[in-house]
Amino acid sequence: MLGYLEKLTLSPEAIQSADVAALKAAGISKQAMLEAMYVCALFNIIDRLADALNFAIPPNFTGGAKTLLKRGYKT
Repeated sequence: MLGYLEKLTLSPEAIQSADVAALKAAGISKQAMLEAMYVCALFNIIDRLADALNFAIPPNFTGGAKTLLKRGYKT
């Protein structure tokens, strides 16, 4: 799925029915494909907006990100 999403992001014009067939053959359901593509689309939109508007990463962001990676979203 990640390879498909990379291809969808970087060269969407190259996506073919064989790409989707490979996902189906790997056992990925249509619903799972759609959900992954929705998340991918949203991240791409956010990323492009952030680049276009020159968003800065807040200084305290890296500490929070490290905590999330270590502990997850548990409270």
